[in-house]
Amino acid sequence: MEKTDQKQATKSRHFLTRGLIIATTILLIVWFLPREEGQMFHYGVGRPWTSGSVIAKFDFPIYKSEEVIVHEQDSLKNQFQPYYNYDTDVEKRMEEKFLKDFSAGLPGLPMAYKSMVYSQLNRLYQAGIMNTPEYNILVKDTTNMLRLVTGKQAQSLAIGDVFSTLSAYETLFQDPQLASQRQLLQKCNLNEYIEPNLIYDKERSEAELADLLSSIPIASGMVLTGQKIIDRGEIVDEQTARVLESFEREMKRRNASENEITSTTVGQFIFVAVMVLFFTIYLWLFRRDYFEKPRSIMMLYALITIFPILVSLMVKNNLMSVYILPFAMIPMFVRVFMDSRTAFITHAVTMLICASAVKYQYEFIIVQLVAGLAAIYSLRDLSSRAQVFKTAILVTIASAIIFFGLQLMQTNIVLNIDTDMYVYFIMNGVLLLLAYPLMYVIERTFGFTSNVTLFELSNTNKGLLRDLSEVAPGTFQHSITVGNLAAEIANRIEANSLLVRTGGLYHDIGKMANPVFFTENQATVNPHDNMPYTESARIVISHVTEGLKMAEKANLPAIIKNFILTHHGHGLAKYFYIKEQNEHPDEEIDKAPFTYPGPNPFTREQAILIMADAVEAASRSLPEYTEESITNLVERIIDSQLADGYFRECPITFRDISLAKQTLIERLKNIYHTRISYPELQKNEEEVVEETSEKEEID
Repeated sequence: MEKTDQKQATKSRHFLTRGLIIATTILLIVWFLPREEGQMFHYGVGRPWTSGSVIAKFDFPIYKSEEVIVHEQDSLKNQFQPYYNYDTDVEKRMEEKFLKDFSAGLPGLPMAYKSMVYSQLNRLYQAGIMNTPEYNILVKDTTNMLRLVTGKQAQSLAIGDVFSTLSAYETLFQDPQLASQRQLLQKCNLNEYIEPNLIYDKERSEAELADLLSSIPIASGMVLTGQKIIDRGEIVDEQTARVLESFEREMKRRNASENEITSTTVGQFIFVAVMVLFFTIYLWLFRRDYFEKPRSIMMLYALITIFPILVSLMVKNNLMSVYILPFAMIPMFVRVFMDSRTAFITHAVTMLICASAVKYQYEFIIVQLVAGLAAIYSLRDLSSRAQVFKTAILVTIASAIIFFGLQLMQTNIVLNIDTDMYVYFIMNGVLLLLAYPLMYVIERTFGFTSNVTLFELSNTNKGLLRDLSEVAPGTFQHSITVGNLAAEIANRIEANSLLVRTGGLYHDIGKMANPVFFTENQATVNPHDNMPYTESARIVISHVTEGLKMAEKANLPAIIKNFILTHHGHGLAKYFYIKEQNEHPDEEIDKAPFTYPGPNPFTREQAILIMADAVEAASRSLPEYTEESITNLVERIIDSQLADGYFRECPITFRDISLAKQTLIERLKNIYHTRISYPELQKNEEEVVEETSEKEEID
């Protein structure tokens, strides 16, 4: 009862976890999707109108484009006359300062020069003096005017009629009499008596400019109710595009005024929820094995979430084109770590969601679906970096060709082809090369193992395999043989041959801890001869736990560590158990010290390895290698494993087991070059095999 309740609680927890992942996916996507209402009409300027006739349902203005309005605003700004206030206090203060400083006259000059300078300063202040930086900006166009405010009156002045502080100083010396005494006058620092008396009125100028800009009409015509805007097959020109934009803008304005709460968010939620729900149903019906693995659904729903968010951010911030995003990474990753059908379904669902955020859904969906198919077809089995490069090229070519075809269908004129899109496709292909390093990130994040990683792990010249070849050469040769036998079986029953071969290479690495205790590494002395059977069993069994420690230290993938754990399952070290039982025939021997920790195999590849391992070890003890002896050996060992329940927890079929037997018999016959057996040797052979095969279980 407790176990049932525990299973039910675990099942409920897993269900809630998956529900949370699905809900989070939907909410994140909807949160980032653009909130502006999407386009009602989808068209391209210079292309034919592919929809039905569009008739105006109400009167509406033809709004000017942003470019036209900006141009008109710039024209008004150029004609605008900024306001300047005339400050009489500046003139009075500077004149008083001049008279005070030079009350005795200008040094070295007659008293008459003081009056001439004073008169010139008065004339300059009456004309008006501006700050030099402001003056330089306005004087760039000599036709610029300004509005001079004196009291309650304002009059327009040409910029040439006023002075800057610099030009005012130079104007002093335009008088011939003062110019003749310039050297003496410069010593008087007359520039200290020239200050701006025309002060820019920022508040008034900005208010007047705003009023002026607001007077610009935003429309340049009207469309009346019932008027035809465009009909099917007509070419969309600039004027028609502006009318369509105005019609859509007016419809949105009317809808917004009628209903303050937009339905866009609700629609987006329904759309995204339906797409994610259909994807979830696909996993539940056809790929239950993925749906029940947290790492698998985490990766799938992460991919479905990330790319729509990226598209939404690019659309919201107007960052280049969404076509540069390497969407083909989605089917590439799913194909490498899962299967082709799931790769296409994941890609299709993601593209449909992304299409809700882009402007031209039709072209976008078609191009990206074709790119995804090209990625799936070209990446059936990733085993080298070159394959990613080839996939990137094929995806780029496929995208360009299908887009070219779509353009010809719409324009029928090669000269009107949008060349910018092909630049985006090339950029997309370049970014697609990032799939190779990102694959490593996905492996580490979600616990997957790609074929590239398996190939790297299969390298016997480095790491644990090199150590194994040096410390335990007999075990190393045994592992290579087991890996090759298991790969042959995997190919025969359509399992993952690369995975099982790599697992076979590592399954016995724990024997490096005590290599001499295993027969394949012994020369003449057997250390088990002088040891209790329980101790011998402990040392032999410990190669599983020792192997797991070494694998964890070497950071091997979990899928490889599982081969180490399951290659003996929950089996017995039968040789030592039988010896112990024979010495104590009247006692019931506890099996626990002689039992491997397990678990039993839970994948087809692990089941293949446990069969190949046991058969290869036992085959080395046969006194004669005949077809009959090998067949009997294979049948007996695998039938024994089947009877002991080794394969109850893995999805291997009786047909797979039968094919595995045939493959092992054929391969062992080739290895040992079998010959016809003699009848008189059969009985003797059976007795020998029964003894020796049990002994080899220590391997």
